[in-house]
Amino acid sequence: MESVLLVIHLLIAVALVGVILVQRSEGGGLGVGGGTMGGMMSTRGTANLLTRTTGILAGVFFLTSIVLAILAGGHSRPTSIIDTMPAGIPAQPTAPAQPAPPAQPAPPVAQ
Repeated sequence: MESVLLVIHLLIAVALVGVILVQRSEGGGLGVGGGTMGGMMSTRGTANLLTRTTGILAGVFFLTSIVLAILAGGHSRPTSIIDTMPAGIPAQPTAPAQPAPPAQPAPPVAQ
């Protein structure tokens, strides 16, 4: 379930980026239609379609984000790293090693 929803989420994200990049900043939307092109939609109609598509894709993107967050949160509750230490590692620190006794000077060599 999560994998399918994640793939849909990624496809929506790619589509949303594509729709946003196609729009013109002046609101012309694709720059086609009307004028000499004689297209099916006017410039304003294309801009409205792209704006509406962007809004719908954004809404679905937020919805899938929320659902994925809820599904991810249901796996396990947060735990401390201290609670998950392996059995071989002591929980309490050991006492530091005792310092070695000072070395005895070597006896003088008789000549």
